[in-house]
Amino acid sequence: MDDRTQLLEAAFDSLSEGVALADSAGNVVVWNRAAEAITGHRGLHVLGRSVRDVLNLVIVGGASAWVSQTEAAHSPGRGAAVRVRHSLGHELPILTSLLMLRDVLGSRLGEGVIFHPAEGLDALPHGEVGENPRVMQSQTQLEERLETEFEDSLRGTTPLGVLWVTVDQAHALRGTHGARACEAMLEKIEHTLANGLRPTEEIGRWGDDEFLVLSHEHTPAMLACHGQVLAGLARTAEFRWWGDRVSLTVSIGAAQGEKDESLAELLCRAKTAMLASIHEGGNHITAAPRRHPCSPS
Repeated sequence: MDDRTQLLEAAFDSLSEGVALADSAGNVVVWNRAAEAITGHRGLHVLGRSVRDVLNLVIVGGASAWVSQTEAAHSPGRGAAVRVRHSLGHELPILTSLLMLRDVLGSRLGEGVIFHPAEGLDALPHGEVGENPRVMQSQTQLEERLETEFEDSLRGTTPLGVLWVTVDQAHALRGTHGARACEAMLEKIEHTLANGLRPTEEIGRWGDDEFLVLSHEHTPAMLACHGQVLAGLARTAEFRWWGDRVSLTVSIGAAQGEKDESLAELLCRAKTAMLASIHEGGNHITAAPRRHPCSPS
């Protein structure tokens, strides 16, 4: 691989928007790290495949849904709204912008798509919740605290930081041992993580298998380091159910608020980082990049 190719790959991977580029034959030749994090599909499984195959894999409704939505879009700046099917099974809305790639003479080289999650534009991103009233109540209370602390951070000197935490074994445990076992495990994890918090911090359920930690570390590096400490605590949690011992790990996304950033954008950065940690195989913490996939271009 020559230096120019390495530079181009590094440039694409530094972007927080998902980028997919196809050559003139319609085969995917670029699928950056943000595209992996947003969709859960690794470049290894996408590169070299036809665009239609990739659309059928990633877009809910497949290629036909993609075409109908992009053709119906009348706002180039905002792009078309479609739904992505994440590799873990859940769906999320994304906004996409199409690019036609041409050389200096105007000949077509290929085409590309830039995309980012849409949910952070209009509302606060949450974890997935079924019919669990405890989780819904926690979300409501934590959202109120979030908004208060975010406003305080705008007036103060210490930014608000969030750690979006998901328990790697929750889905499997719910399937093998049932909902009661999973809830007992999540209560154990919440108690364990709470013991590692500073007096000014707060933790709460943010989804069926997810927690949100509100923090006030002074730098993104300190926030990520704090997340590492909490991940280590989670590994020490002793959980048994009917004699079965379950080893527990967490995946964490860390994001610290930036100037002129909305609360929704901050949460979206944390969520995308958490999904990247899952993508790494779990038991991992990812610090969100400074520029994030939820902000409109």
